[in-house]
Amino acid sequence: MIDHVLPLLAFGVLTGLTTVLFGFGGGFVTVPVVYAFAQAQSGPGGDPMHVAVATSTAVMVVNSLGATVAQYRAGRLRREYLWPLVLYVGLGALLGAAGALAVGDTVQRFLFAAYLAVTIVDSVVRKGFLTGPGTEPRGLGPVTTTVGGVGIGAAAGCLGVGGSVLTVPLLRRRGLPMAHATAMANPLSLPVAVVGTAVYALAGGADAAGGASGQVGYVDAVAVAALLAGSLPTIALARRVVGRIPDRVHAVAYVVLLAVALLAVLLV
Repeated sequence: MIDHVLPLLAFGVLTGLTTVLFGFGGGFVTVPVVYAFAQAQSGPGGDPMHVAVATSTAVMVVNSLGATVAQYRAGRLRREYLWPLVLYVGLGALLGAAGALAVGDTVQRFLFAAYLAVTIVDSVVRKGFLTGPGTEPRGLGPVTTTVGGVGIGAAAGCLGVGGSVLTVPLLRRRGLPMAHATAMANPLSLPVAVVGTAVYALAGGADAAGGASGQVGYVDAVAVAALLAGSLPTIALARRVVGRIPDRVHAVAYVVLLAVALLAVLLV
C-alpha cells in the first residue's frame, strides 16, 4: 500500500470533508478506495474487502472523534438523541464486526453495495428526508433506541461505515435539520469504529491479508496514516462551513454521495 500514499492523501481530504458534512467518518470513501488498492496488491489468501473495512474503521476512530469535538463546540450535539442509543450501537458493532469475519470477501462486498442501494432508494422514495423537517423534533422511542441501535451497530460494524447511513435518515425523520443529524452521526460512529478496529486488528494475526507488510491484523497501518494525514486538516477547515449549507442542498448532496460510493464499489 505504500506506493499508493499520494492518492490516499488526496482521498483523505475527501474523507475529512464527508466526515464533517455528512457524518460518514470516512467509511463510504475509504472502503471503495482501500478495496481497490488492496485488491491490486492482494496475495494468495488475501481478503481485500476485509482489509478495506478494517482500515475504514481505524480511520473513523480518529476522524469521528475529531469531528465530534468540533460539532460539540459548535453546539450541534443533543444528548437526548445520543444516550443511551450509543451503547446499543456499540453492542451491535461488536456483533457485526465478529460476524463479518465469518462471511467471505465477496459476500461482504455484496452486502456493502446492497446496504447503500437500499438506503438511497429509501431516502428518495420515503417522505421526510429530502423535503426537510416538517414537524417539531421528536424523541426516539425505546424500541428504536434498543433494537434499532443494535441493528445500526451490527450493519455498520460489519461494513465499516460508521452507521451514519442509518442514523442520519433516522434523525432526519425525527424532525432534525441535516446539520444536526449529520453532526450526531459522528459520536454515534465512535463505538462502531473502536469496536470494529479492535476486532479486525486482532483477527487473523500477521497473515490476515496475504502477508502484506505494514498491517496489524486486517488493518493497513500505512493506508490509515496516509488517509488521516489528508483528512484531519480538512476536518479543521470544513467544520466552519457546515451551518451555511441550505438544508435541502445538504440532503440531496448526501444521497448523491451515497450513489457515487455505490458506483465505486460496484466498478472496482
